[in-house]
Amino acid sequence: MKYSRLLIGFIAIALALWIIIGEQMSGASANAFVNARLVTVRSEVAGTVEMPVRSLGSRIGEGERVATITDPLVDRVRLNDLVMERSFLSSEALRLEAYQKSTNEILQSLEARSERYTENRLEDLRIRLEHARARLSLLEEQGAGDATPATTDAVNPDNGRLPGEPQLPALALDYARERVEVLEIALRAAESGVFLGDGYNDAPNAEQRAVELRSEVAATEAAIADVERRKTAVDERVGRERQRVNGLTGGDILAPVTGLFWEVMAADGEHLERGDPVLKMVDCGSLMVNLSVSEGIYNTLEVGQTAEFRPLGGSDVFDGTVTRLAGAGAATIYRNLAVAPSQQHLERYDVTLLVPGLKDDPELSCAIGRTGRVFFDRRPLDWLRRIF
Repeated sequence: MKYSRLLIGFIAIALALWIIIGEQMSGASANAFVNARLVTVRSEVAGTVEMPVRSLGSRIGEGERVATITDPLVDRVRLNDLVMERSFLSSEALRLEAYQKSTNEILQSLEARSERYTENRLEDLRIRLEHARARLSLLEEQGAGDATPATTDAVNPDNGRLPGEPQLPALALDYARERVEVLEIALRAAESGVFLGDGYNDAPNAEQRAVELRSEVAATEAAIADVERRKTAVDERVGRERQRVNGLTGGDILAPVTGLFWEVMAADGEHLERGDPVLKMVDCGSLMVNLSVSEGIYNTLEVGQTAEFRPLGGSDVFDGTVTRLAGAGAATIYRNLAVAPSQQHLERYDVTLLVPGLKDDPELSCAIGRTGRVFFDRRPLDWLRRIF
């Protein structure tokens, strides 16, 4: 019994020494705090800035309006010239369309008139040919030798004899046959669209005018198509110029990231030039943990090594990865970060830790400046810390 108590005592002492030594010799940071990258929102154009009332540290969603800048003196001369040119082209297109419409109306009228002329002309030729054949039949039935001068004049009223030509029945019969043949040729030509006659062309005046108007209609259609193409090109130029003018005029400045309203760089109503800073935001999507360690611990670390971050005042432990070893006096790397290190921090060795789990925690998703400690080795009482 006495030896068992002695053995239990030695085991308890050894366990206590193991815990004390393990806790003291494990690698841990002196201090650690949550940090994030700063984003500077700048003016895209020159103008007067207008900023809504917003408290510092308030949360801003990506795409949310953070300011408005306006330049009333932007140059619009080129845009106005293009708009005027487009108006001229629109007026020219309307004029050509009106001219084309009136020309088509005249063309339809001439085509109807030419059609009526063709019908009446064919009817005239058929009637004349019918009577010419009847006169020829009378002469042929009576006979050339028995025809009298009166009969000759009756069947040949046009009297196409030459001066001094004798009035013979045989000549009258020849004239009648000639007349029938000429009328047959004229009728066939008219049925094919060609009108024969003395002293005029092969088409009526209405048809000739209609041909000219068809050419004008075709030329007008080509001119309208040309104007429409030019108008389309000018519309594209107007769109590009309007976009350029709108860009120079200004407008709403939107938050590039989801984060916190961190620092005001310009006052409401202030005139800014292009590229001047308006405000600074904390990018909550770039959370990191900055910490400092002793030289001994620092020399045992390497990029990619795992670690644990435990925020003070909480029981949660987050897994992290060493992403940067900046060493001593690393003040320059904090120029674009939200929280600057203390002088005591800079006297030690700087380490940056990436902790993805912070983004998923509602309380720590953008808890800039939240402090804690980072541990690089397993400690004997880690299981107990997770319980409590």
